[in-house]
Amino acid sequence: MLPIDGDLLREVMPRTSGNKATSQKRIVEAVSGSLQSTLSEYQIDTPLRIAHFIAQIAHESDGFCTTQEYASGAAYEGRSDLGNNQPGDGKRFKGRGLLQLTGRANYRRVGGIIGIDLEKDPERAADPATSLVIACEYWKNWRNRGINPLCDRDDLIAVTKAVNGGLRGLDDRRHYLGRAKTAIARIGGIVVGAGQSPSARPVLRRGSRGAPVAELQALLRKNGYPIATDGDFGPATETVVKHFQTRKKLTADGIVGQKTWDALGS
Repeated sequence: MLPIDGDLLREVMPRTSGNKATSQKRIVEAVSGSLQSTLSEYQIDTPLRIAHFIAQIAHESDGFCTTQEYASGAAYEGRSDLGNNQPGDGKRFKGRGLLQLTGRANYRRVGGIIGIDLEKDPERAADPATSLVIACEYWKNWRNRGINPLCDRDDLIAVTKAVNGGLRGLDDRRHYLGRAKTAIARIGGIVVGAGQSPSARPVLRRGSRGAPVAELQALLRKNGYPIATDGDFGPATETVVKHFQTRKKLTADGIVGQKTWDALGS
């Protein structure tokens, strides 16, 4: 496995100052010793899986500056879907950890899995080393499938939805993913997922940006579509992709997976 430690996190995290810098240093140092073994235990052990995991926890922790949300948690008061059924539960079970564990029911469930009574002592979820384990548990057990398979496809959109429930902070997550991939490449990791060939391309859809989108647009132009090559997968690109997929008798969903890539290159 690649050497995954505090040095890698330091390459990804932003520069800060004052109290944030102090907190950032404390959190990174606290998880450094167990980072590699914990990720390995949860099969977060390929360059793509590691890169996506680090990108998501970097965003959720404000660049490793906190292991609990800055808001008070009052907004969660009375949220029965989170199991907050007692006065004060909103603040008591606010978001904590590298992936923001939230709500009495989730504290109880995850605490039972990792063998710590987080319902009785919810602040333990903010302990950096504990929060790393909590994040990995969620990563492994999301919808009983886990998030690793989404990382293997290099699908930032799907990974973000699994972590966030939506696409909030997508640009920031993309920024961290790029930094993580660069750092991993520097230490010798080829950022290709398990089971993929080096020629496999990422899944793209509306909202995707960057060099892979520009490559997609260039291939669409070669296939006869007068589309701008701007690296931004907007509505115009989506419409053209759907038209191309229909032409090639593929599912016209506007999502560029391996079959669409293959058809573009054939």
